[in-house]
Amino acid sequence: MKIVAAKPELCIGCKACEEACSKVRFKDTASEKSAIRITPRNGEGHDINICNQCGECIDICPVQAIYRNNNDIVMIDKEKCVHCYACVGFCPLLAMRYHKDVVGPFKCISCGACTRACSTGAIFMEEVLS
Repeated sequence: MKIVAAKPELCIGCKACEEACSKVRFKDTASEKSAIRITPRNGEGHDINICNQCGECIDICPVQAIYRNNNDIVMIDKEKCVHCYACVGFCPLLAMRYHKDVVGPFKCISCGACTRACSTGAIFMEEVLS
């Protein structure tokens, strides 16, 4: 499966990836609606927080709204989701997101929009064994 991966040492903190993600998912450029979070580290550099498609959230969902699609990417079925946000609190990477203007949780679905926006290669698509 192909997932979004990161090399934080290459990140310059421009947040073009956040804007691209938000634009693709919600037709909005607000960084807060991005499934990726770029945060400055104490000192120098940036941290890149993104879902690694581990699937730990799948079993915590009380209504089985979280599943793996045919490409092994973890997805949220918006029709089944009851907006309990248990997945947001449970995610070991804190990569499950919520925003007051968005109904229900959301996460990276490895669409690659962020990788196309990244000028340094800090975020890229990577083939991993599933």
